[in-house]
Amino acid sequence: MDAIQTDTIRLIEWLSQFGNDPKGGVSRLLYTEEWVDAQRALEQYMQEEGFTTYYDEIGNLYGRLEGSQYPDETIVSGSHVDTVRNGGKYDGQYGIIAAIMAMKALRQEHGEPLRTLEVVSFAEEEGSRFPYTFWGSKNLAGMAKKEDVQEIQDFNGVPFVDAMKQAGFGFRDESSTLRSDIKAFVELHIEQGSVLEHEQLSVGVVHSIVGQRRFTIEIHGEANHAGTTPMGYRKDAVHAAGRMIQQILDLAQAYGDPLVSTVGKIDVKPNVVNVVPGNALFTLDIRHTDKKELIRFTDEVTELMKRTAESLGVEITIDMWMDEDPVPMNAEIIQVLEKQCEKHHIPFKLMHSGAGHDSQIMAKFVPTAMLFVPSRKGISHNPEEYTSPEHLADGIRALTYALYELAYEA
Repeated sequence: MDAIQTDTIRLIEWLSQFGNDPKGGVSRLLYTEEWVDAQRALEQYMQEEGFTTYYDEIGNLYGRLEGSQYPDETIVSGSHVDTVRNGGKYDGQYGIIAAIMAMKALRQEHGEPLRTLEVVSFAEEEGSRFPYTFWGSKNLAGMAKKEDVQEIQDFNGVPFVDAMKQAGFGFRDESSTLRSDIKAFVELHIEQGSVLEHEQLSVGVVHSIVGQRRFTIEIHGEANHAGTTPMGYRKDAVHAAGRMIQQILDLAQAYGDPLVSTVGKIDVKPNVVNVVPGNALFTLDIRHTDKKELIRFTDEVTELMKRTAESLGVEITIDMWMDEDPVPMNAEIIQVLEKQCEKHHIPFKLMHSGAGHDSQIMAKFVPTAMLFVPSRKGISHNPEEYTSPEHLADGIRALTYALYELAYEA
């Protein structure tokens, strides 16, 4: 392995010890002892490497290399330090380590940047401890509100506010002015899918993050005896749900990429062998990079479900409880990423992200773009999560070249 590969693996293994879970993988949840230890370790490491470090009010950690000519123009890179329960070693923390390595290498080779370079270790993205996501980036972007979290608790009944105070942090002053110095944010992340692996490419340049609509659909029929109720007299909730699900997924296949549609949960009542089901519930997750297409598809499946329910004599309740618009990445930074990959012969693909990331929050606040590296078998949020040292290094090289153009060129 070359020096970049060796250093990357060493740092990933080092950071993974903070939250190393006896059940497998890494469990490092917001404001836990493991989370505090990881942030403090990163703080100390960056200080040893010559970064000026500081925290904001809620616990985002920053490592700063001051710009020599334009110190008030800041180029930021990093990702989230928290994990899911029994997560992998790459999701989130690879992006932080990559940013540190890239900025360290640039300073060693080229001296101080013209514009300020800054690593960010976001406090939270996953929503694994509390029912709230993107706490770190939403605070930086001014999108998080105190009332969003004041009444929520974790799975052990610990209030969010108490956990935050115990970790040594507090709420952002919502009356304070947001940062105006950030001119670009670039996040390097594992793909969490299998596209790059299948196409045998080293890097993905992300042009957009999908919009999502999520639904809970409940079908109300009539429970009745399985032996004495003729087929023509039934109001079978499972029959209706099954037909709807097939229609939805067939339509999704007809639409084709990049639309995806998933029925992830099905509940049936009374759920016994000899009773016609009277009620059925299923969830629906729909994603697309184009808002108009997302709306068109969801409108079409909504009408399909209503017509099917009417034809089978059952009632239906459709609850859309998530409606997130697609988020495009910044065209100018995308061009920088593409140019540097081409210049340095790094095999890449222009692609979208089917998962959510801090970049979708940051893109509403500052010019933002993303890089992906392959994930073996598309596995993520799992101890089996893995990216080869070669691909990890290629991602860091692509990030380094891009940060050079953004921070060192006049």
